[in-house]
Amino acid sequence: MTRDVSVAEISAELGARAESFCRAYFAEGHRQGSYWQVGNTSGAAGRSLVIRLHAGDGRKAGRWTDYATGEFGDLIDLLHAKLRSRSLHETLLEAQNFLGNAPLSAQRISNRTSKDAGTANTKRIASARRLFAAGGPILGTTAAAYLHSRGITRFGPAMRYHPRVYFRGANTGPDQPSYAPALMAKITDNRGNITGCARTYLDPITGGIADLSNPKRILGQLYGNAVRFWSGSNLEDLIVGEGLENTLSVGTSLPEFNLASCLTATHLGLFIPSSGIKRIWIAQDNDAAGERAAHTLSAKLDLVGIECQCLVPKLGDFNEDLLAFGKDGLRDTLLSAMNVEGLSN
Repeated sequence: MTRDVSVAEISAELGARAESFCRAYFAEGHRQGSYWQVGNTSGAAGRSLVIRLHAGDGRKAGRWTDYATGEFGDLIDLLHAKLRSRSLHETLLEAQNFLGNAPLSAQRISNRTSKDAGTANTKRIASARRLFAAGGPILGTTAAAYLHSRGITRFGPAMRYHPRVYFRGANTGPDQPSYAPALMAKITDNRGNITGCARTYLDPITGGIADLSNPKRILGQLYGNAVRFWSGSNLEDLIVGEGLENTLSVGTSLPEFNLASCLTATHLGLFIPSSGIKRIWIAQDNDAAGERAAHTLSAKLDLVGIECQCLVPKLGDFNEDLLAFGKDGLRDTLLSAMNVEGLSN
């Protein structure tokens, strides 16, 4: 480029290529008419976040709304949330790379806009901490019954229960609040700071997953972080998994191991281990997304010298294996694959 361009111009260019943008950064989503549907700003599969692909009815292409959280904006905002960028400048450089343009001059970036983005993220994290603090022990609750129905007996202080957590659905608005019981899990960074809260909404009658378009939702910052379960044993070893139930199924069969649940396949690939970890087993799902995420994470771990091995379930995921083969059967299979000295089948 031969001239500086404004943030508004970059936003307009991204909007003009909205579908290509979505396919590049939100491949887990899908097109539905004039919109692209995906689970959230991190790119998880789902339908609660919609991105307009074409201008019309006075609305610009690239505008998006997450009906689960109430967030909205343009594709620069969405890219910033997806990348968890440290600054707006970093986001705009990525946008320019996508558009095939030269990097944007740093002088063109509004300090106020960057500050606003940081403030919004801080508020989301604060809200996540308040939400998790409002929960109570899960034993004897609908959440415990749900986990037990999945064969899971590995609990921990990372999980809490609340009988009435607000959610926003496709047919609800500010004047029509909806609530449901929820299993909550705290997302932490490597220093133990809470950065987010994962919610699994439950049906109070059946005790199963609530019949919502997106019953599993995340508030706060997940990038690089995880829900952690400590066994108090070897702190140099760690099992890292995708979904909460998948990870806890492995932990039910291997109670002596420390666990980290990244909640989605995308974030499994983005996980950042602490400096004390020397060996990691990746408990992936048995599908294409799980394979891609495990490959991404294993390549990253290899670069920093962390020993790594992928664990693949016989069925779709490790919860299916747990229910099909039992706790002891899954333990035998896992220990055989892990080849860990000092532990018996």
